[in-house]
Amino acid sequence: MRPVWRCRVCGAHWPCQPARLALLTEYRHDRTALLLYLGRLMAEAGEQLPRARDLHQRFLGWARGRGGTMFHVNHEPGAEIHHTDPFAVPAGQRSPVRRLRGRLAAPVTLWTAPGPAGLTVSSTLVAEGEPDRLLGLVDPESELWAAVEEAGRFAVAPLGPGHRQLADRFAGLFPSPGGLFALDSWTDTPYGPVPADAGGWAGCRLDTAREYGWGLLVEATIEAVDLAEETAPLLHYRGRYRGLTD
Repeated sequence: MRPVWRCRVCGAHWPCQPARLALLTEYRHDRTALLLYLGRLMAEAGEQLPRARDLHQRFLGWARGRGGTMFHVNHEPGAEIHHTDPFAVPAGQRSPVRRLRGRLAAPVTLWTAPGPAGLTVSSTLVAEGEPDRLLGLVDPESELWAAVEEAGRFAVAPLGPGHRQLADRFAGLFPSPGGLFALDSWTDTPYGPVPADAGGWAGCRLDTAREYGWGLLVEATIEAVDLAEETAPLLHYRGRYRGLTD
C-alpha cells in the first residue's frame, strides 16, 4: 500500500471499496476510533503524496453518513451496502484492465499456513510438469504471506458454493469474532489447516516470490495432493461469487 497508497490487490486508491467495507465492519461500534485511525493515515499519506488532492474526502468523508452517522453494513456474505455500492467507481471511470480482469471468472481458493494464517485467493494457477508447480498472487502485507515466508510451506484448498461466508471472512470483508479459524471445522495438515468440507487440498513448498503488479507472485512446488469427493467450485466473477449454474 505505502508509499503509493494504492490497494495491492485491486490497484485502486486506498482505502478502496473492500478496505472500506472491512473498516466499517471492524469499527462498527466505535466511529470515533475509526475516524482517528483514518486521520493518522491521512496525515501519513499527505507527507508521501504531496500533490494529492482532496485527501480529507478520500480518507474521512466516506466514513460519515448524512446526519453524522456511519453507513449501515449488511453482514450477509457477498452482500452490498444498501441497494447500490456507495464506494464503487463509476462505470465510465473504471480501469479497462480491471474491467477485463472482472470478466475472467476465477476459482476461489483458501491459502493457509502454519501459525495458523489464511487468505482468500482468486488468482491460483496449477502448472503440470516435473515437478508440478503452483502459482498465485497474494497480498505481500497479509498475515498469510508472513506465515508462508516463515514456514516455507502452505496449503491451498478449492472452495465451494457453501464457503461464501468463509471466503469473505478470510478476505477481510466479514467479521471474524474469536479469530479467522474459530468457526467451521478444520483438518490439520503439515502445510496448514484446511476446511474439513473442502473438495481437497494441495500441500506446497515455497520456491520464490516477487513483486508483480500490485501483488506478490508466489511460486511453489506441489508436494502433496489430497482430493475428496468432487464438489462444485466457487467462482469469482465481476466482483461477486458465482456458481457454475448461476
